[in-house]
Amino acid sequence: MSSAAHTRVIVEADGGSRGNPGPAGYGAVVLSSDRSEVLAERRLALGVATNNVAEYRGLIAGLTAAADVGAREVDVRMDSKLVVEQMAGRWKVKHPDMIPLNREAAALVRGFDRVSYQWIPRAENSHADRLANEVMDAAAGKKREPTVHVADRPTAPVAEKSAAPIADKSGGPGWTGAVGAPTRLLLLRHGQTPLSVERRYSGRGNPVLTELGAQQASAAAAHLAQRDDIAAIVASPLARAQQTAGALAAKIGLPVSTLDELTETDFGAWEGLTFKEAAENHPDVHRKWLGDTSVAPPNGESFDVVRDRVQSAREKLIFAHAGSTVVVVTHVTPIKLLLQLALDVGPSILYRLHLDLASLSIAEFYPDGGASVRLVNETSYLHK
Repeated sequence: MSSAAHTRVIVEADGGSRGNPGPAGYGAVVLSSDRSEVLAERRLALGVATNNVAEYRGLIAGLTAAADVGAREVDVRMDSKLVVEQMAGRWKVKHPDMIPLNREAAALVRGFDRVSYQWIPRAENSHADRLANEVMDAAAGKKREPTVHVADRPTAPVAEKSAAPIADKSGGPGWTGAVGAPTRLLLLRHGQTPLSVERRYSGRGNPVLTELGAQQASAAAAHLAQRDDIAAIVASPLARAQQTAGALAAKIGLPVSTLDELTETDFGAWEGLTFKEAAENHPDVHRKWLGDTSVAPPNGESFDVVRDRVQSAREKLIFAHAGSTVVVVTHVTPIKLLLQLALDVGPSILYRLHLDLASLSIAEFYPDGGASVRLVNETSYLHK
């Protein structure tokens, strides 16, 4: 069948990174509008890149291939919510690595009569996912084995489940079935700040700890210093997290590494406002925001966007500290999201889980993709 007959096509694209950043690749497939025919396939190993870069590269390759077969209308289907929402114009493109890729894709889009975007679960994107994993495996010199797809996690690499039995001696706690040595994240929320005293939205603003906040950081540090398994301290770039991490660093003699993806939610126009003030200033948006993780504060970011970068932070931590115990000093939203990822539960946890200032939670992530939560909101050391 000639390409002229395919003026309307479906593009499915996927990208992944083993380590995020790590060895990356993409896959893209162009299908006839009725899905009866594969018109083109594209796949390429990218060297070291992030998941989101690989996802965008997959989209660009798919759009280029669609143009090559003469398509005029394109229905894009991807499991990367970030790419879909940014290309649809519903989310802002803020990350400097994403801006040129978004522009390149947008330039290709202008060459078509119509392009639509649809987010799909990972299980429905298996063709493009297979292509992406084939090139990543080839680059690593690995033979591709059949995979079992776990619950969808937009922009994350596909997890490959181990066939090891539950009774493995190195297995996870309880009946999780996870095997291998986990990367254990000790999730420490920062101490009190002036904004937390007044219960104001505190995102990208940069208040320092109060006197009580410094005492809380010191108490948390003394508690954690009793452990003998801490291999690293990683913190959000914001001052309140850096101060809290610094108290522990001084106790145990480890440096503090900074991971930008651990920063708190950008609350935009609500920064510094109380709950009541934000609700009065933007009643409709605030009401929707309280129940919909895709809704962002004015000039801010949604919890869905924060989840994408927190997921990236988790992959970086696992890649850099596999099998080790890491203290992660961050904020309430990133901690809730890391617990959500470990529990594999829905977004309601963001609205129902309470985490105190300077509280400690523990999540473990296993090399076979399993996870467990061992502790949530421990604060006993603050009251001694």
